[in-house]
Amino acid sequence: MAIPTTTLGSTGLEVSQLGLGGAPLGELFECLPETQAQGVMQSAYEQGVSFFDTAPWYGHGMSEHRMGHYLRQQSRDSFVLSTKVGRLYRAAKSPEHRTQPWVGGLPFELHFDYSYDGIMRSWQDSLMRLGLNRIDMLVIHDLDVDYHGQEGLSTHRKALESSGYKALEELKNGGQVRAIGAGVNHGSMMAYFIESFELDFLLVAMPYTLLDQTPLQGSFQSCEDKNVSVVIGSPYASGILATGPIEGARYNYAPASRAILDKVHRIEAVCVKHSTCLAAVALQFCLAHPIVAASIPGATHKKFVSANITNLFTKIPPALWDELKSLNLIAAASPIPQVLP
Repeated sequence: MAIPTTTLGSTGLEVSQLGLGGAPLGELFECLPETQAQGVMQSAYEQGVSFFDTAPWYGHGMSEHRMGHYLRQQSRDSFVLSTKVGRLYRAAKSPEHRTQPWVGGLPFELHFDYSYDGIMRSWQDSLMRLGLNRIDMLVIHDLDVDYHGQEGLSTHRKALESSGYKALEELKNGGQVRAIGAGVNHGSMMAYFIESFELDFLLVAMPYTLLDQTPLQGSFQSCEDKNVSVVIGSPYASGILATGPIEGARYNYAPASRAILDKVHRIEAVCVKHSTCLAAVALQFCLAHPIVAASIPGATHKKFVSANITNLFTKIPPALWDELKSLNLIAAASPIPQVLP
């Protein structure tokens, strides 16, 4: 069965509803042999995934190198490629240089730059790392308080507003990219991006999952009103909705709290009752919202790519969704998937 595609905003750009996120290829939580990383890419591409997302931040360039190595050997019109801006790199003083949360990656040091020159340089550097002369989608990356603190956030916002966004506009108007967006780690940032810039999409990393539907209360409606699509970056909430509430399960890129573990236990019990896989429920839940164009879970092995595709097409009984709502495990207003034929 072919993976469906969706049009991104008003761009005319078609993306596969199931994409591949590139953070694991940058060795987020485990180091990957090169053959294993390329196996992930090959498995995704050959099974019909045509939307690939990466970033300079992922392994300090490693993810872009790995994705580019595979994709530049394929027909350029057979895939859509997204990467990000906001960080620039230089050689690290030590070859052992590592920056959390990456356990591996390349020995380069970053600095943030959301100015016109910084964004243009980031775009050009990404083209070189990827070995490609076109990137379809550019994302403003990690412009939030967690990375910059309040003072730094204010400084970087001013740089983006005064000149950086102009670079993105020029690239889109000149045809070098087809869509511009922003990455969102916190739901509160969605309003800022929607109100401040003309964007085609938001890449929402955590705020909309089976465990959190906060954006339904306003931000998603604003996206719909402005024809801004959403790409879900972490449908499994960075791990726990794929692994289940096991010892060491991750939520929001850190060990899950007891409250999150308990909630996932309750959701999983409903899934077991209806003979359905938790991960399939998590993936399809995100895609059910009409403004969501795609979801881009990562993978460390080709078997996980295949599992994601199976999750996409798993038939889920309507009674499962009804029960999750009746138990207040998901918001009553949450759109739910249509029953597959």
